[in-house]
Amino acid sequence: MDILELLPSLLSGWIFLAIFIVIFLRSSVKFVPQNSAFIVERFGKYNKTMEAGLNFIVPFIDRIAYTRSLKEQAYDVPQQAAITKDNISLVVDGVLYLKVLDPYKACYGVDDYVFSVTQLAQTTMRSEVGKLELDKTFEERENLNTAIVSSINEASEPWGVQVLRYEIKDIEPPRSVLDAMERQMKAEREKRAAILESEGQRQSDINIAEGEKQARVLAAEAERSEQVLKAEGEAKAILAVAQAQAEAIEVVGRTASTPEGQKAIQLELAGKAIEAKHAIAKESSVVLLPDGQSNASSLVAEAMTIINKLNQTK
Repeated sequence: MDILELLPSLLSGWIFLAIFIVIFLRSSVKFVPQNSAFIVERFGKYNKTMEAGLNFIVPFIDRIAYTRSLKEQAYDVPQQAAITKDNISLVVDGVLYLKVLDPYKACYGVDDYVFSVTQLAQTTMRSEVGKLELDKTFEERENLNTAIVSSINEASEPWGVQVLRYEIKDIEPPRSVLDAMERQMKAEREKRAAILESEGQRQSDINIAEGEKQARVLAAEAERSEQVLKAEGEAKAILAVAQAQAEAIEVVGRTASTPEGQKAIQLELAGKAIEAKHAIAKESSVVLLPDGQSNASSLVAEAMTIINKLNQTK
């Protein structure tokens, strides 16, 4: 009877112990996700940092005070007014990309690292924009982003946070400035168009002049070549005629040295003399001739005498 009376109390004790063990194990075993970190405090004081995987804590003594993601995170930087070096008011916003490198510093070095880095980005942006003129803010956006990231990282190092990138999303100048910039760009485009048109006309004139010059040079060279060829042709013709005359004279000379040639010459001279007298008779009604030379035989004899003297001289 005593055992039966004690059995319910024993069962309740075992059930309580089992429940305590389950609660103890459930509270002591912690699974940390990848790229995350849990900050454990013991009696309100930092104890350890649990990384990804299976971890254990002491229930009722240790507690997870902070959870930090180690992934790269993007945060919008709200719009803010900034004044450039040439006193132009701009509205600038951006995107901030940061990553927690040291969970301990991110928890105990600053109250809210996202808010702190965002405020630091805004102040740094205003400071960097104030160093540039309006035109440079559009041209040197990449350098501006780099300068902002460098300044933020230098200030946020005690917080265990690193800013990887900062991108300016939009820069909005006043409407009056936009209108002036539009007019300036239009004037610049018209100027470039006029310069290009004048350069094209100048190049066209140069090409035309060069073409005319080359045409005149080619025409002069063609005319010179034509004159040279014509002169060479005339010289060759003269040489050919002279050569033919020389050969004819040589043939006549060889023939004249023969008896048959002498007779032929006498006959030719007699014919020439008769033709000459006939021509003179046509031109004038009075003809004076020396005595004894009015007939053809005397003329032939005189011509033969001259030929014989020439042959002897030769």
